[in-house]
Amino acid sequence: MEEHSIYVEWAWKTLNEYFYWGKLPDIAKNLPEALNGKAGCFVTLHKKDGSLRGCIGTIIPTKETLAEEIRDNAIASATRDPRFPAVKKEELKELIISVDVLGEPAEATIEELNPKEYGVIVEKGWRKGVLLPDLKGVDTVNKQLSIALRKAGISPGEDYKIYRFKVNRYH
Repeated sequence: MEEHSIYVEWAWKTLNEYFYWGKLPDIAKNLPEALNGKAGCFVTLHKKDGSLRGCIGTIIPTKETLAEEIRDNAIASATRDPRFPAVKKEELKELIISVDVLGEPAEATIEELNPKEYGVIVEKGWRKGVLLPDLKGVDTVNKQLSIALRKAGISPGEDYKIYRFKVNRYH
């Protein structure tokens, strides 16, 4: 059996306590250093056949610790992704979780993008679209930007800002 990272173990603990006990796991005062820092993160749920089941995240830290960020995003991914109905407790055993811990976004040009290496954020005013890096079927900068722009509701002809970011992906 494959060992999971501390981030994925924490996401599993969160979902199990939430679905089976109706509560959130306690954030201990003596968290491992890896969970005690601050970072944006995405929690992605896939079915065992590889299809997406939920993905919610934050591009910059919104909580005091990464543990809280993962906890809240794991629950949101399972219950509030608008593309899917909420996960049912019986589905948990059929899910695979990955956690992407994001580096700090930096403004970039199109020439500085690489969809395998960098995630992308497009922004115009309050409209913002985010796409994680190294996604199946997203192998060109144009495709990456097209998806992010569509998610943001930004026309390709508009002026918009581009940011790129790196992630560490854990399974």
